[in-house]
Amino acid sequence: MATFRTSQPGSAANPSVPHLILVGLPGAGKSTVGSALARELGRSFLDFDAEIARREGMTIAEFFATKGEPAFRQLEHGLTEELRELGGMVLAPGGGWVSRAETVALIRPPARMIYLRVRPRTAITRMGRSVAGRPLLSRPNPVGELERLLRERHQAYESADHVVDVERVGIAEVVRRIVAAVGR
Repeated sequence: MATFRTSQPGSAANPSVPHLILVGLPGAGKSTVGSALARELGRSFLDFDAEIARREGMTIAEFFATKGEPAFRQLEHGLTEELRELGGMVLAPGGGWVSRAETVALIRPPARMIYLRVRPRTAITRMGRSVAGRPLLSRPNPVGELERLLRERHQAYESADHVVDVERVGIAEVVRRIVAAVGR
């Protein structure tokens, strides 16, 4: 079995408890909310980008530049296959993970998907300077790129089990809303 670097290395991933998967645009808060949600629920948290970067020994931007997006999506697929044998984790895949139905189908159901809905302009503001390190957004018009991505992924995002508007809501309130929706 693969080992993952999670927020709680000692916690067991319980296969009898479905994973919670946070999806949404870059800048929606998947990593930040995921970490806080995992702490609240006493679960392990796994950020796909961080795990892939750790395994590959390079940043996601470097990976995209040298190997491309299709190779990255294949790594996400492989990681999802590994997670299929586990359960009970809070997962934060990349924003485009949801666009590959065959990848999503590997663990959903039973995993439950939560869409963190945010407007592209708000997401860009939240990312601040880190937007330059986001491979799909390091273009002249990052807001336009996020709007394009949202159009492409909208249907997949909206197919989530729960939609949580994170536009003007603090992290603690987002976590509270997710816990209220999915239970403990």
